[in-house]
Amino acid sequence: MSTPAVSAGPLRRVPVQGRSVARVQRMLDACAELIDEVGYDGLSTTLLAERAGVAIGSVYQFFPDKRAIVQALTLRNVEAYLERLAERIPAGELAHWWDGVDGAIEEYIELHRSVPGFRTLHFGDVVDVHLIDPERDNNAVIADHLADLLIRFHNAPDSADLRFALTVSVEAADALIKLAFRRHPDGDAAVLAESKRLVRGYLQAFALT
Repeated sequence: MSTPAVSAGPLRRVPVQGRSVARVQRMLDACAELIDEVGYDGLSTTLLAERAGVAIGSVYQFFPDKRAIVQALTLRNVEAYLERLAERIPAGELAHWWDGVDGAIEEYIELHRSVPGFRTLHFGDVVDVHLIDPERDNNAVIADHLADLLIRFHNAPDSADLRFALTVSVEAADALIKLAFRRHPDGDAAVLAESKRLVRGYLQAFALT
């Protein structure tokens, strides 16, 4: 899968030329590596510039501070996740719409395993639970996108109850997946399986009420 384009959200200016785009991507890659190594509190623009191999002025040319860099990285991760869902859920052969949530959980687990910085940063919660959207929690944004896909492609009921149920499911799965990766670098298999079982049982019960 190709690297998602840089979102304009936290940028001082959007890179247009190829070299500028590549430079910003290097900064985001460096940010991801450093988040895993030193955490958000240990991250600094100086460290990031050194790791990315750019002048400190180049960092400030595009980002006002380290929070903006982390926000840009978060948005890149969100875009990557939503791309994965958009490819998987419409193409999936689902017996029931709630089976699509299994796919969403699997893709979330894969991000933890394969994307540098993700298991530390997640969707930006370490910085701000409203990092993606100032009006909604980060997980609520993800739940809404998941609801839209399930409604559009798999005949899930378009209702406030569904969106609430998916919000609860995303929060529950998120908490258990974080636990799984605290217990084991690749995610504790028993906890990951339980996260799926719990969410599936809840959504099946929701669909019957």
